[in-house]
Amino acid sequence: MKQLFDFLPIVLFFIVYKFFLDLPDELIVAVNEWLPFMALTPGNESDAIYMATLVAIIATIIQVAFSATLLKKVEKMPIITLVLLVIFGGATLLLKDPLFIQWKPSVINGLFGIGFLLSQFIGSKPLVQRLMSQAVAIEDDSVWEKLNLSWVFFFAISGLANIIVAPAIDPFNLQFSESTWVDFKLFGLMGMTIAFVIGQAFYLARFMPETTRDTK
Repeated sequence: MKQLFDFLPIVLFFIVYKFFLDLPDELIVAVNEWLPFMALTPGNESDAIYMATLVAIIATIIQVAFSATLLKKVEKMPIITLVLLVIFGGATLLLKDPLFIQWKPSVINGLFGIGFLLSQFIGSKPLVQRLMSQAVAIEDDSVWEKLNLSWVFFFAISGLANIIVAPAIDPFNLQFSESTWVDFKLFGLMGMTIAFVIGQAFYLARFMPETTRDTK
């Protein structure tokens, strides 16, 4: 359930982008009155990315506020994601340039990858072990180190894939459409994450004590 809650801003981004043309004109006008710099035009498909970005920012703020007030706990990753979303998403809205919001997934994955990599050499435990050791009982430090490095590679691949698909970046001139990038942002990156987490679970299961497996 928590993972689905974490993906909520991405899902809302996708929905608003895909159904922007179906939004009531009154809603678009209200957004323009509330935030004059948005300057959205009802029926203008190119404005979908800006409305979707605004909704993603608001949803992420609510998400973090919900965790802080009701759950009494906010993890570092959602805060980092929120800060970068406000910076890159805000730049996209203020400058009316999709480039910034399209860079955001790669920047986030890059920062997380660097953080996980540095934790191999800084501190007593790799970052993945600090995050998961309370839920998973594995005493072999080499297992945690390998798993931590696998996250580093995963973040690197995810960030690179986003750069390749994002049309405003497009280093190889593949000319993917903005709509394709939005699809990839939801289904591609989310699918990669779910597949990787499942693979991680199978990997960890090989090293868990038999008594721990029996209780699950």
